[in-house]
Amino acid sequence: MAAAFPAARPNPIGGAMHGDTILLMTFVLALVAAFAGGMVARALRLPPIVGYLVGGLVVGPFTPGFSGDSHAMNQLAEVGVMFMMFGTGLHFSFKDLLEVKNIAVPGAIVQIALGTVAGYALATVFGWEPAAGIMLGLSVSIASTVVLIKNLTDAGLYQSRGGRIATGWLIVEDLATVVILVVLPVVFGPGETSAADIAAQLAIALLKTVAFVALMLVVGSRALPWLLARIARFCPRELFQLAVVVIALGTALAASVLFDLSFALGAFLAGVVVGTSKLSHRIAAEAIPFQDLFSIIFFASVGMMVNPATLTAHIGQLIALVALIMVGKWLINMALGALFSAGVRTSLTIAAGLSQIGEFSFIIGQAGMALGVLSADQYSLILGGAVVSIALNSFVFKLVDPMTRGIEGSSALKRLYERHARTIEPPAEEGLRDHVVVVGYGHAGTYVAEVLKDLDVPCLVVERDLPIAEEAEEAGLPVLVGDAANSEILAHAHLEAARVLVIALAAEGSAEMIAREAREIAPGLRIVARADTQDGVEALVAAGVDDLVRPELEGGIELMRHTLVDLGYRPRQIQNYANDLRESGYAALGDDGRAERQRAFGHLIASLSELELHWVTVGERCPMAGCTLAGLDLRARTGANAVALRRAGELEVFLDATTVLHAGDAVGLMGTAEQLEAAEALLGGQ
Repeated sequence: MAAAFPAARPNPIGGAMHGDTILLMTFVLALVAAFAGGMVARALRLPPIVGYLVGGLVVGPFTPGFSGDSHAMNQLAEVGVMFMMFGTGLHFSFKDLLEVKNIAVPGAIVQIALGTVAGYALATVFGWEPAAGIMLGLSVSIASTVVLIKNLTDAGLYQSRGGRIATGWLIVEDLATVVILVVLPVVFGPGETSAADIAAQLAIALLKTVAFVALMLVVGSRALPWLLARIARFCPRELFQLAVVVIALGTALAASVLFDLSFALGAFLAGVVVGTSKLSHRIAAEAIPFQDLFSIIFFASVGMMVNPATLTAHIGQLIALVALIMVGKWLINMALGALFSAGVRTSLTIAAGLSQIGEFSFIIGQAGMALGVLSADQYSLILGGAVVSIALNSFVFKLVDPMTRGIEGSSALKRLYERHARTIEPPAEEGLRDHVVVVGYGHAGTYVAEVLKDLDVPCLVVERDLPIAEEAEEAGLPVLVGDAANSEILAHAHLEAARVLVIALAAEGSAEMIAREAREIAPGLRIVARADTQDGVEALVAAGVDDLVRPELEGGIELMRHTLVDLGYRPRQIQNYANDLRESGYAALGDDGRAERQRAFGHLIASLSELELHWVTVGERCPMAGCTLAGLDLRARTGANAVALRRAGELEVFLDATTVLHAGDAVGLMGTAEQLEAAEALLGGQ
């Protein structure tokens, strides 16, 4: 590693820097530079990763100014890889891998082989030695799990079928890297090596891997969750946090020291094991701050390793290498998606996620330098290719939607990618009338569809992901499979004959597109949607949505309501606070829309008892008009109770002693026939 960098030079900050402070200065200034780079990237609408990489470059040894200790930062970055792989393991299960094994396992193996061959061919064009060509091919063939998870999460695709397959795909690649790192010293080490020696070394490495995995699954799956449960029950919070850190890093260290495996694999298995605990959500919450911090350090450390002068001198080779990583690997993975009939969107998600290289490519490159196979310039070129591909990878995900539309527009290509996919028969269109269309069968959409089914209201589900659509079909619901935001699927939902369209998607951008399309198809259709932000409310109202629900706002109102009830506040006061919060949260709906929401809420509360109410109108000649309920003393004088009030088309259901009655008000009363008759005579002015 040290051979890749020039000798340390004096730092302009404080003159020559003492060895005992260089690490601290590097750490602090790298974070400062990463923060500044992230803010600039955000202002320019670029991925924050780009800013972190540039920040690392600024404090690295190859740019003017402060010269950071890149070797020390690499060690901190290794900690970041451990935490990120630990977090990946927390959210991953072998059940998930088994569900996608038919595509992920053979796909990863074939892609590594094809990527290595393509990299070797490119190195031959560069004039590299065959051994260096193999190293380049192996480095190009392994993508970054860290970058994949981050970009899948940012794109909202982590839990999609394509996201699950891509994650399983890279887990297989990570396991293959373990084997590669064992084989490289045997093949390229000093002296002649026989095939028997290679086979023996490989067998030993596989045995160590199997032994460690078995130890974690058999012993660790029992001991670690039990230990964390005891710590959570009997120890303070900081000790639980420390326990999570110790398990993540300690397991990774044990994998490296005792079994000669990678830190990343050890941390990943630790996450898988403790992910089975009932405390998995709390463990994930405690690990997130460490994961986020060290992931930034990881990207900054990558930026520190890049030598701009070397990349500039070999700019043609850099462009060719980036093209192989981002275009060549994309084409390879799209071809494999067609081979395994993975589906159009799934194949595009996998191809986008794997069109980059990262941490394991660095490790392979470092091994090549240590064995004398790669030169410093060649290793720097690999680093440059990794940095550029990481920086641009998030943009590749933006092509998934338009390319899905383009490929699905070709019946031949669509059949090629989905020839083995199970299809769902669309419902008979002639029977679609007076129905409710629910777009999105996630948690929210499922609840809506279940209630409609129980009420015998015809319901049609529109769902993009085939496995989720199959769940809706198994629940006995008619289903249309397709992306309502990017296809002609709404044309088959008979919106012009529907009663309501419910857009249950969390993605506000997609919901806006669906609402605009639906409004064009059926101008008079009632549209209900969800929104997470005030900007989303405004955009959806502009798109034609009639009513909106903000889940977080409604949850906050209910928390407020329960809190004030426990504090002894009167129901009417609580309702006034709730109305104020809703008025501000749904300001974009306008006065009519907000009033309609409040009236609807009042009707909902009163619906269970309204049939039992006796409504009496306050007469023009009633001497009690203008009096409060306390002054009227209705209950003492007649025995009837006033529980609701209708005034100017609005319903109030929380009445107290200060409520003033006016002529023309309709008062909802409860009581016996005699009591109601007496109250009617009093209020009517008879």
